[in-house]
Amino acid sequence: MATELNKFSKTLTQEVTNPAAQAMLYGIGLKEEDLAKPQIGIASTGYEGNPCNMHLNGLSVYVKQGVTANDMVGLIFNTIGVSDGMTNGNDGMRYSLPSRDIIADSIETVVSAQWYDGVIAVVGCDKNMPGAVMAMARLDRPAIMVYGGTIRSGHYKGQKLDIVSAFEALGKKFANNISDEDFKGVIQNSIPGQGACGGMYTANTMAASIEAMGLSLPFSSSYPATHEGKQEECKKIGTAMKKLLELNITPKDIITKKSLENALTLVMALGGSTNAALHFLAIARSAGLSLTLDDIQEISDRTPFIADLKPSGKYYMEDLLGIGGVPAVMKYLYSKGLIHGDCVTVTGRTLAEDLAEAPDLNFETQKIVFPLEEPMKSSGHIQVMYGNLAPTGAVAKITGKEGMTFSGEAKICEHESEIISALANGEIKPGHVVVIRNSGPKGGPGMSEMLKPTSAVIGAGLGDKIALITDGRFSGGTHGFVVGHITPEAFDGGPIALVKDGDRISIDANTRQLTLHITDEEMASRKAAWVQPAPRFTKGMLGRYIRTVKSASEGCVTDEA
Repeated sequence: MATELNKFSKTLTQEVTNPAAQAMLYGIGLKEEDLAKPQIGIASTGYEGNPCNMHLNGLSVYVKQGVTANDMVGLIFNTIGVSDGMTNGNDGMRYSLPSRDIIADSIETVVSAQWYDGVIAVVGCDKNMPGAVMAMARLDRPAIMVYGGTIRSGHYKGQKLDIVSAFEALGKKFANNISDEDFKGVIQNSIPGQGACGGMYTANTMAASIEAMGLSLPFSSSYPATHEGKQEECKKIGTAMKKLLELNITPKDIITKKSLENALTLVMALGGSTNAALHFLAIARSAGLSLTLDDIQEISDRTPFIADLKPSGKYYMEDLLGIGGVPAVMKYLYSKGLIHGDCVTVTGRTLAEDLAEAPDLNFETQKIVFPLEEPMKSSGHIQVMYGNLAPTGAVAKITGKEGMTFSGEAKICEHESEIISALANGEIKPGHVVVIRNSGPKGGPGMSEMLKPTSAVIGAGLGDKIALITDGRFSGGTHGFVVGHITPEAFDGGPIALVKDGDRISIDANTRQLTLHITDEEMASRKAAWVQPAPRFTKGMLGRYIRTVKSASEGCVTDEA
């Protein structure tokens, strides 16, 4: 059986053709009988500098124990991570989205070079998960993703807190709506320990949707980092991996057009992050599948938004676990015909078979998830927009709470720091459409998130009084009337580069149009006078990123010519 399980490894032939490899395997402590066992790479994104990742190396040890117990060899290696929460609002954010592709490249490199038979990725923060899954799709050998789990909520003066609370407190400070003592109290109590940001932000969005896609075990996305179920999940991974090897189930058996639809359906139902659009475009390309912004819009059109979760709602991921977690939501969506049940998962079973064991939602005893007949919004909150400001697409997050249309005068910010200064100085007024540009994948570079400015806007009491558009992107924690991912980006001469202070801009989520109200002749005149700015970096990782990255409408991938 051990030889049959070695679908990909060169270990057996290396005994004859590469005695040095055999010697080095002995050198790391393997015994002769171990050389015939499947070797499983365990990729940890653990590091001490981020609550999302600080515990992942420890979880990897539990994963290894489960692998070893199932007569396989588990070999832990590390890849990088970037804390989105710490880099938001500063130049470090330029490295966040690029880190996704570095993670994919590094996992692909180690697993391919070492010829591991399978890979288990233990991941935490936002870009860890899509990066790991992109690598799994490229490698196409048995693979499982383990989510490190959500953080527990913080508490201060009877209020639940999370990372967005800290940013919104800054806006309250600008508006003189919070005391110095309470500001400090919020900052010191928002993050109580390990785990990824607690609302339906990007980390929980990606973890939940990747579970829906079938690449992690049931409940992986629901358990908080400190929940006893998380350690138990890690110990079960070895059994699941052995089954995948026996059945020769690989990521391309799991990542299909149907399973992508399942993942995105869950994103819409739970009110997930706009970053999901960016990441699933990239995952699909890594798997050799076609997925477009228009496909995402079709899924949004047919999927009601039914969960009252942060950032636009009241509840946290830990609350969702209390009513049955992601499997309960999936089971309900499947019962209503919104989920494909015939997709295979890392359990070796179909999704329908997995969901048969899931608990049922009780709409009488909980008000976190609502029935389809009584949704928060009758269609998805993610809206793909076009128009003369976004000829190749943009992505908006519109829950309906701030309305469905907005029209106002442009207020230009060439960098997100300018809006913070403008807010502090009272220069952002009701009716403004704030335009943050030169923040795209090339122009930023790195397509920075705008959590700091959008949270500051909410904290300043302007969330329903202004709109914000950008060629950058938004955190999963963002809410308000916001449109991001505008393409072509300003660096490439997209229309957003041509907007001037005082221009009228209209955003219509009903028609999905983003309109700059100037004539075609004026647009052409401005374009003729436009000069492309010099790239901010020409060397190093960011210089290479500028030269290789595709547009946001193409997933910002970097491995295509």
